[in-house]
Amino acid sequence: MEYPSLSHHGGTRGVTGSCHQLHLDPSTSLLIDCGLEQGSEAATGAESAALGFGILGIQALVITHVHLDHVGRIPALLAAGYRGPILCSEPSARLLPLVLEDAYKLSISSEPAQVARYIEFIRDLIVPLPFEQWHAVVEGPGLACRIRLQRAGHLLGSAYVECDMQHGQANSRYVFSGDLGACGNPLLRPVQPPERADVLVLESTYGDRLHAQAGDRRQRLEGAIDRALADKGTILIPAFSLGRTQELLYELEDILHRKALLGGADPGPDGDPLDWSQLPIILDSPLAQRITSVYRELHGYWNAEARVRLAKGRDPLDFSQLISVDTHARHQQVVNYLKSTGRPAIVIAGNGMCSGGRIVNYLKAMLGDARHEVMFVGYQAKGTPGAVIQASEGAEGFVQIDLDGRMHDLRAKVVTLSGYSGHADQAGLVDFASGMDQAPDTVVLVHGEPAAKAALVAALRGRMKARKWMTSIRVAI
Repeated sequence: MEYPSLSHHGGTRGVTGSCHQLHLDPSTSLLIDCGLEQGSEAATGAESAALGFGILGIQALVITHVHLDHVGRIPALLAAGYRGPILCSEPSARLLPLVLEDAYKLSISSEPAQVARYIEFIRDLIVPLPFEQWHAVVEGPGLACRIRLQRAGHLLGSAYVECDMQHGQANSRYVFSGDLGACGNPLLRPVQPPERADVLVLESTYGDRLHAQAGDRRQRLEGAIDRALADKGTILIPAFSLGRTQELLYELEDILHRKALLGGADPGPDGDPLDWSQLPIILDSPLAQRITSVYRELHGYWNAEARVRLAKGRDPLDFSQLISVDTHARHQQVVNYLKSTGRPAIVIAGNGMCSGGRIVNYLKAMLGDARHEVMFVGYQAKGTPGAVIQASEGAEGFVQIDLDGRMHDLRAKVVTLSGYSGHADQAGLVDFASGMDQAPDTVVLVHGEPAAKAALVAALRGRMKARKWMTSIRVAI
């Protein structure tokens, strides 16, 4: 085998489980991400908790970002005996313990002392790295490797990883994209392509589509709120705690701010004013609240526009109409109140695919009432309740949905608000791969469905041909 070389322990069958091993020589390697396979890609039974590969020779684990499909196998890695550093960006170092603590409580134990010991053990291994600075990982005679993290624009702290290796007199550079963000993220700085890459390991989640403009999604969100105010109903948004929730809060604050400047009330269909200033935005997810607090503390990593808004005295993640629901008892009170009154509201609650969490209680209480609306702003995996509800959008006639083993009538409106993807579309991926000063030797596609990969291969070949680059493009297996 020639070195450096790659092996993939996930992220090849679909869009989850990202885990890539960069072999520097027969006994030395780095691990880039250690993610959990989810949905239809996940193994069952004991296999679901297994690591699936040996750890001998792994010098460091490098994390691109803290979504579970990139970090969810870390407990299995530690159980297999790994005690090396977990290298990640400074914001990811703050967020990773929160994400792993939540997963530990859900899947292993919620006993406080046990959870505290586990998280302290994790924290001792985390090594935060600043963006844009090289960090030596392997230093030895004839073999050296350093890494550099660059902003990926997917969520706060997300990075792509540049690995620069020296083998004797030979130098090579591998770049791992992680998940690249869509352009126009309201909070994050835009992605800049790498300087160079001999081998680029590139995600392909949306390699077969183009996103709607960000301005379109804000207009549709505002229109949905107008409907809720007119119908005296609640908008239920099943939201992912990390990234998507913070984007939504940012844009809701901006809408409410602009409405306040215009007087706060618009005429409704019956002539009565729709009073935006009295509309509560309810965040009902303890994990999302903790993550949002970290986002606020790390405002130095926001983009310039978001920091200007903060400097003007507006807090886009903690505004006056935002209500956070903490305890389960308070959650039940809010559900019952919104069900029994005609008070319009927007509820953002976990989990994002309606397969558990507090959103399920809202759905049980409100799906049967046509005043209410379920708004999807994220991907719904096949087979989840969220996917079933989403599929009913625009359906006519009698529809029912199974929630926790009971059938519920579905009379609420259902809408999918496009444009909130956290992933770059085909154009963004192609621009990233072709934005370097010189041609990469190889592009390896991971983290995508077969159709998305096939479409991205064709688009990349077209761009490379136009640039007269002889880049090899292949799909990881």
